[in-house]
Amino acid sequence: MQMDIMASLSAFGGGLIGYIVPFLFVLTIVVFFHELGHFLIARLCGVKVIAFSVGFGPEIAGFNDRYGTRWKLSAVPLGGYVKFLGDDNAASVPDHEAAAAMSEAERKVSFIHKPVGSRAAVVAAGPIANFILAIVIFAGIFMTVGKQVTSARVDQVQPNSAAATAGFQPGDLVVAINGSKIDSFSDMQRVVSISAGEPLAVEVERGGVRVTLKAVPEMRELKDNFGNVHKLGVLGISRSMAPGDMKTERYGPIAAVVAGTQETWFVVDRTLSYIGGIFAGREAADQLGGPIRIAQVSGQVATAGFVALLHLAAVLSVSIGMLNLFPIPLLDGGHLLFYGIEAARGRPLSERAQEVGFRIGLAIVVMLMIFATFNDILHLATS
Repeated sequence: MQMDIMASLSAFGGGLIGYIVPFLFVLTIVVFFHELGHFLIARLCGVKVIAFSVGFGPEIAGFNDRYGTRWKLSAVPLGGYVKFLGDDNAASVPDHEAAAAMSEAERKVSFIHKPVGSRAAVVAAGPIANFILAIVIFAGIFMTVGKQVTSARVDQVQPNSAAATAGFQPGDLVVAINGSKIDSFSDMQRVVSISAGEPLAVEVERGGVRVTLKAVPEMRELKDNFGNVHKLGVLGISRSMAPGDMKTERYGPIAAVVAGTQETWFVVDRTLSYIGGIFAGREAADQLGGPIRIAQVSGQVATAGFVALLHLAAVLSVSIGMLNLFPIPLLDGGHLLFYGIEAARGRPLSERAQEVGFRIGLAIVVMLMIFATFNDILHLATS
């Protein structure tokens, strides 16, 4: 086992340049727009921004704008931050001692002295910017490259599969699942992949007649084109590759934005379903990944082209936006939780309560990072 891990890490290190450049490209885009959301709304609310950093740690390069904000690129490219007047650190933990000693002019532009609604808007703007970025990327892809659509027509049915048990036949065209319309094979895959062990009412068109089949997808480990293993629900059917069943659709601006929004929501829904499945015992937590897995996937996806890398950036942007909305102190969602309590009780939590909350949040974040990194190493050892 140890030798396998070392060999995998060695192979990962051997292709480091091929991984690190796409990884930095994807992560920098996502982090920049997240922090830009905080920055723009802070400026709109009259908050003085001390620093805008992509990355953590020592500054590599930077400049000051005319408002006195230090824009900088830092040495550790695993995130970023916007620091406001009144913040104690990059996580926007308030510096109460410094806030108490501020002049009246400083109080007017200090983040900690702004109304709770303004502070909540500034904090929420980061995750919202991530969702907007994802929608824009998806929409841009649908407008320029288009979306390849394969009809949900069955080509082959695997023996002894869930589809065979349900009575699927070659030539069946899936038109609906549990009453929801199915327009493509991808639509069907998305529903099936998250429904392992759950009964589905699948409506198919067979010889001009609608037939309803009862199918229960099986959980299987499948390898993608890069050798990564994914646990998904499957029926055991293959798609038809006949010319009449395949086409590429390009969208107009409005339709592209609608489709981009739907694609973004799918990522949100799939992620929440997976997390809920972990707590319910239906899903395994070994699919959670950290920076190593992101770097590996970025390098792999980059070999498929720039559009694929942009698609990954959009998916990662949604994921980071969602992660930051979790009600964990230190994350944006934790700040929003504190602001919600403050709005409800008419005054902020005590400094002691906030300090304890931030310490708990830090512990949770560190544990999640360790767990995700451990999963990454095991993934490398088995891939």
